[in-house]
Amino acid sequence: MGTEDYLEQARELLEDFPVVDGHNDLPWALREQVSYDLDRRDLADDQSAHLHTDIPRLRAGGVGAQFWSVYVRSDMAGDTAVSATLEQIDVVGRMIARYPDDFAAARTADDMENARRTGRIASLMGAEGGHSINNSLATLRALYALGVRYMTLTHNDNLAWADSATDEPGVGGLSPFGHEVVREMNRTGMLVDLSHVAATTMRDALATSTAPVLFSHSSARAVCDHPRNIPDDVLELLPANGGVAMATFVPKFILPEAIAWTRAADENMREHGAHPLDTTESGMRIHRAFEAVNPRPAATAATVADHLDHMREVAGIDHIGIGGDFDGTAFTPEGLQDVAGYPNLVAELLARRWSPEDLAKLTWHNAVRVVRAAEDVARVLREERGPSTATIGELDG
Repeated sequence: MGTEDYLEQARELLEDFPVVDGHNDLPWALREQVSYDLDRRDLADDQSAHLHTDIPRLRAGGVGAQFWSVYVRSDMAGDTAVSATLEQIDVVGRMIARYPDDFAAARTADDMENARRTGRIASLMGAEGGHSINNSLATLRALYALGVRYMTLTHNDNLAWADSATDEPGVGGLSPFGHEVVREMNRTGMLVDLSHVAATTMRDALATSTAPVLFSHSSARAVCDHPRNIPDDVLELLPANGGVAMATFVPKFILPEAIAWTRAADENMREHGAHPLDTTESGMRIHRAFEAVNPRPAATAATVADHLDHMREVAGIDHIGIGGDFDGTAFTPEGLQDVAGYPNLVAELLARRWSPEDLAKLTWHNAVRVVRAAEDVARVLREERGPSTATIGELDG
């Protein structure tokens, strides 16, 4: 039997246990394309000419919960980064208010389950990069109060207190203030997201965190040797921590042949005066012109499944999930072109003899468990200690 023979079974499974996707950059795409004007990108309609994401395709893809990334680029800093993060939070709130039959605001695991029961898509938020708090634990707590339920410790560039996977080593992982950020995230109930961070930062955070961690959109370094991916020794730590690694779909992180090609494509963007992450219409014209001359190595749903097979073998079925990174990448795998594609991945895994029980853990149960566990840890810690008033100056000098 081919993968297509399992599609109907995949769709039926997703009706009961829909996908919790760890990372979608739709809010940033709305900023870049239409300055947050939801009238110009009505998500109730087909937006495939502009976006990877809209409500009809979320429904077709069997998405039951989405962590919307309230991302700002890491070349933003200080209060500029904080303000831009608040704008991202605002547009997620407006999306939920505009489409109440489809989206449900979710801050807890119970909220996620309630959304599933009522047939809506639980909408959570994750801040992508610790630059969003401007070295302020009070700002961290404010983001949590506004509904942000994870923070990726870095994006593509180092912080003064944490090393990124795609920058030169700085503090060697986490600084003393970085460890305090992790402790305060545990106390508030905000998940520590270790996508984008250096392996040294991953290990430091796992040694400090008393709550399960998250990798919102990272795959296996043993399958594709990219620094954005998770080394096996870190995957091996997840069972003791209780965390979840959510495999991403970004071709340059999952297909070895795509690494060099993407590096050349990024340089071409810079030569044309565009940021490599620019997915606006003008940016995509530059990408498409480059691709016409330099054919792109094609990842597929099977490529993602290879990562999930390895991650299951190393970390265990209870510690893996899915984080597509839609609307945050110019290129996507064949069969996973947009948020309607998740059944193709589930069908591929069914063809590989993954059981329905294992797939239910991958798509729904594991992510919900981690959110609930973070709540439980925070409840205990808040009884033991109050909010931290430490500063980076006090701890790092």
